[in-house]
Formats: sequence, structure tokens, C-alpha cells
Amino acid sequence: MVAQPRSAATLHDVAREAGVSLATASRVLNGSVRKVAESYRERVEEAAARLGYTANLSAQATARGTSAIIALLVADIADPYFGQLAAGVVRGADEAGLVVTIAITERDAEREARLVRALRGQRPQGLILAASRNEDEDGAGVRAELDAFAAMGGRVVALGPGGGDVRAVAVDNVGGARALGSALTELGYREALILGARTGVRTSDDRIAGFTDGFAKGDGRVALTLRGGFTREAGYSLMSEALGRGVERGTVVFGVSDVVAIGALSAIRDAGREPGTDIAVCGFDDIPTSRDVRPALTTVHVPLEDLGYRALRAAIDDEWTGDAEPLPLDVLLRSSTPPRT
Repeated sequence: MVAQPRSAATLHDVAREAGVSLATASRVLNGSVRKVAESYRERVEEAAARLGYTANLSAQATARGTSAIIALLVADIADPYFGQLAAGVVRGADEAGLVVTIAITERDAEREARLVRALRGQRPQGLILAASRNEDEDGAGVRAELDAFAAMGGRVVALGPGGGDVRAVAVDNVGGARALGSALTELGYREALILGARTGVRTSDDRIAGFTDGFAKGDGRVALTLRGGFTREAGYSLMSEALGRGVERGTVVFGVSDVVAIGALSAIRDAGREPGTDIAVCGFDDIPTSRDVRPALTTVHVPLEDLGYRALRAAIDDEWTGDAEPLPLDVLLRSSTPPRT
């Protein structure tokens, strides 16, 4: 005989088991801001554990207008950049008693619009857009979906430019890349190659603009800019293309992210050239892998976990003003860009 599944315990069951009122049980288990005596709290939590009670998040969202969820949209979950950002978001969410759900956009605006539409059904308190914004996002309906999400009472936070109802957490990509370009000319570099994402990806465009400006002010010249993507594979492919055209000894290659730069390191090595002493390479972000590759990668340190934490606070803090200074970005010179003599 097949055992019939036991019906789920209700909040009424928990209240009866704990010997408290329904209101008290609700305050303990549904995240009410009203204080409950510690003895009652313990009784309710113990009763809920014995009965296997789980809060109905959908019902809570319907009653409150939002759920205890923060939605985080990233471009690529395999990229350590987004992993570190997510760690900061999760840290802040844990402090606030919230759950983080993650969706992957693949830097596709139409996919992003579909995901925002689907996430609206969960009624999250906040939606954090961690992937770099594309200039063509409005044509794919992303803006309309974000406006609809905000109209339901959810907060939208973007890393970088915001606008409208979107709260923006500033990242000084231009300033960080400018400082990197300037530092490299001080090391003696005068010829550079840039590997970036496609035109219109704001993070890439800002980093390219900043690096070009800083390098030019130190009498350097960007000989070639190639565009593809933000992945390791893109970095490898673009660097291989550049090597096929010819890259002079002493050139410095700027990958707009560490992942792109690491792909370039591999392509240089596979072509029989020596990364660092022959062709210098630098990146941006300071992911942990940048310290472990050989030669260790010169980069710009972005405090990614702090950035994710700040984005979470922007999503949930009523008093958030948006006037905080961008987090500091520091140039880290390592052995992939030795001084030119």
C-alpha cells in the first residue's frame, strides 16, 4: 500500500502546537517588525520545526505586495567577477533576512527582458542588475519591464548608470582605467593594444575610453582596439587575431576584464611568445585568479564584494540617497607588466 503524502502544516497548526495566538505565530515566522517575547519566539520556532512548517512565500508576497526575495541578474555565473559580487549581495541579504535568487542574462537584452518579466511574478523586494548595461536595451523592451517592476513596488538597482526609477551604484570604470593607462606609461610602455567587448556595452566602453585617455596623456599610443566579448574565449580569440596581424615586442595588451586578459595570456603563450617580458598584459577587476596566473596579472582592484553589498543596501534601504562616492579602485602592478628599460 502506497503511503499518502501528509498535508503541509499550516500557520494555524503551529500556533496551536506552540500554545500561542495566530497573530504571535505570524509575527515570528513571517518576518514582522513587531517584537515578540523570546519565550514565545522559541516555542513557535520549535513547534514549526516539529511540524515541518514552511512559510508560503507566494501568499506572503500577495499579502504584502513584495516577497522576502532579492533578484540578482548577472551576465555569466561562471565569471568570478559575478561570483564575488553575488557574495556581497548574499551577505547583505542574510543580514536583512532575505533570500537571493540569481538569473543569467548572457548579456542578451531580449533574454534580460524575459527574465525581468518572469521575476515580477515572484514580487521580489529588489532587482539588482549586475551585468553591464547595453545601449540597445530599450529596443528589446528592458526599460518597459523595469518600469513595470518598479510600478509594482519593487526597487531596481543598476551597477553603473541608472536613470528613471533605477537606483545606481557608481563604479568609476573610466577613472580606474585612466589610472592604469597612466601607470603603464610611467613603466615605459608607449604602444598598446586593447581587447574589449562589442561597442555599446557600457562597462567596456568606459574602460576603453579611460585607458586610452590615460595612456595618451603619458605619450602612449593605442595602436589597435579589437572587440568581441567579456569571456576568456573572447580574449584568446582576439589576441590570436592580433598576433596574426603582428604585435611588436614591448607592446602592452589591455583586456577590459581580467578574464579577457587571462585569455590573452594563453594565446600569447600558445603562439610561442612570452607573456610579460615579450608582450605585456593587464586587466581590470582583480579577481582571485589574476594573482595565481603566471605571470601574475597587473590589474585594477575593484572591491567586488563591497560593491555587491552596497547594491543590496540600495535595494532595501528606504533612506538610501545615492550620493555616496564610488568605491575606490586601485591599480595593482604585477609581473605581467615589467618595467621597460
